[in-house]
Amino acid sequence: MSVEFETAITDKDMYRFNLYHAYHGFQGICATLVGVWVMIMAIVTFGKVEIMYTMLYTVFGIVFFVYVPGSLYLRSKQQIRSSKALQQALRYRIDDAGVHVSQGEETADLEWKQIYKMVSTKNQLLIYSNRVNAYVIPREAIGQQYETVVGLAINHLESYRLKLNPFHV
Repeated sequence: MSVEFETAITDKDMYRFNLYHAYHGFQGICATLVGVWVMIMAIVTFGKVEIMYTMLYTVFGIVFFVYVPGSLYLRSKQQIRSSKALQQALRYRIDDAGVHVSQGEETADLEWKQIYKMVSTKNQLLIYSNRVNAYVIPREAIGQQYETVVGLAINHLESYRLKLNPFHV
């Protein structure tokens, strides 16, 4: 069983990856909770304290909810713009040996035992080689072959390394 496809990463794909990575970790969850708490405090204290405190809570809430996604968006655009490798298409082959990636004359092989985890989102398949770095594959690039990729992953990876949402099939 083998799946082959080619794809190029866009700044939108990179942004989705950065958002996922930022908000699915401990820091992202805490930042969201603090943002919610600060906005609740702005509502609760409205009219009970000086207006300056309520405005301060509101500003901090906006910073938590707008600054992080905004900075990730700008960073994603910069990552794509500054990397020639990310601007060119990658050719993938996923089979029983692992994930094989090529771009021009360069090739890389990631055996199944080297894969840290595999995650599916609504728009992407993320194949992590460690806690931070991942191959970002837009779901549209895989198309109808997605179920074959999932089958290969289930056959070769331990279940704790799979975060394949059944609703994303």
